[in-house]
Amino acid sequence: MERTLDYKGRWRNHTVAFRVSNEEANLLNDLVALSGLTKQDYITRRLLCRDVVVQGNPRVYKALKNQMAAIYEELKRLEALSPDNDELLYTLQVIGITLDGLKGEDE
Repeated sequence: MERTLDYKGRWRNHTVAFRVSNEEANLLNDLVALSGLTKQDYITRRLLCRDVVVQGNPRVYKALKNQMAAIYEELKRLEALSPDNDELLYTLQVIGITLDGLKGEDE
């Protein structure tokens, strides 16, 4: 196994693992894709209460596009939003915040 250091040159030699539901795993994967970070870096930043700053790149734009298409299809399917759609609403909020931040870079 090749040794790799983090962005500050520290050797990461501890493993942290935990279980999540399918819904939590899907939400986490969506949020990671929208962040442009690796899953490890995303989780570490969130656990340490550090900001997740999204840097626009083709991978982030593709994730945003795919998420918006999925949300659009889900909203078309739903007649009314219900409490069962909390993950969808949270993902939509994150996309809105991300798009607002990316929009600011163009100005």
